[in-house]
Amino acid sequence: MRLPADLAETLAVVVDEGTLDAAARRLHITPSAVSQRIKALEQQVGRVLLVRAKPARPTDAGRAVVRLARQFALLEHDALGQLGAPGEDTVAVPLAVNADSLATWFLPPLARLSEGHPVVFDLHRDDQDFTARLLEDGTVMAAVTSRAAPVAGCAVSALGALRYEAVAAPRYVERHLPGGPHADALAGAPLVDFDRRDDIQRTWLAGRGVDPDAPPRHYVPASADFASAVRLGLGWAMLPRLQSQAALDAGDLVLLGGDAVDVPLYWQQWNLRSPLLDAVAAELIAEGRRVLAS
Repeated sequence: MRLPADLAETLAVVVDEGTLDAAARRLHITPSAVSQRIKALEQQVGRVLLVRAKPARPTDAGRAVVRLARQFALLEHDALGQLGAPGEDTVAVPLAVNADSLATWFLPPLARLSEGHPVVFDLHRDDQDFTARLLEDGTVMAAVTSRAAPVAGCAVSALGALRYEAVAAPRYVERHLPGGPHADALAGAPLVDFDRRDDIQRTWLAGRGVDPDAPPRHYVPASADFASAVRLGLGWAMLPRLQSQAALDAGDLVLLGGDAVDVPLYWQQWNLRSPLLDAVAAELIAEGRRVLAS
């Protein structure tokens, strides 16, 4: 059995766009033609590949086909470049990255890459503990992740660690921690969490002998807004030094002390020999090792 590349590509586009109508617009065909292609592919493999919901999503079998389609598009782009006949369109490279990396060090190397390669980046943001699953299901080609063990079919390289330190605005300290960040005061002082999966503040509190569930919490699920909330005095939080340094230098934030928390990060990508994917990896790994804690 062979999988027609055009049908696999159609499935991948439906997954990317979320609906058959949106996929039809991108492919410049009718929604009926998109539906017919998906049905033909499902009949050929003998399995349901797409859950027709809003948004549409692949089944486990469909994820394997989507991954194949992305790999084919990448290899086709590389082959055309080597033949001196680059395609008319740029190639899309989907990547997964955690919010704090995206807000600090991740974008400059992508900007450099875009200057030398006909590429656009489709970034998927998730917690570093969860980005690896986007590699596993074929959503992305590579990811910044906290997972050191390679995902099946992927290669892994160490990047360094994001170093987090407890910080707060001076006026917050005056109001909530006038006697210093001792355990009793921290138990009642508001803090800022990114979301309900964010455990870095909990880790720091536990290290100070404080019940991590005791303090009241604000939830601010965007990295730049999270840092702004801390600078504005809503609460204290752990911020990457890459993000807090300027505010510390200006006196807009102060350190609360205690141990820093290092979050090791890794670059995982498909184990696929591709000049473009290798160029992406080289640029991002070099940047990570330059700016992250070793």
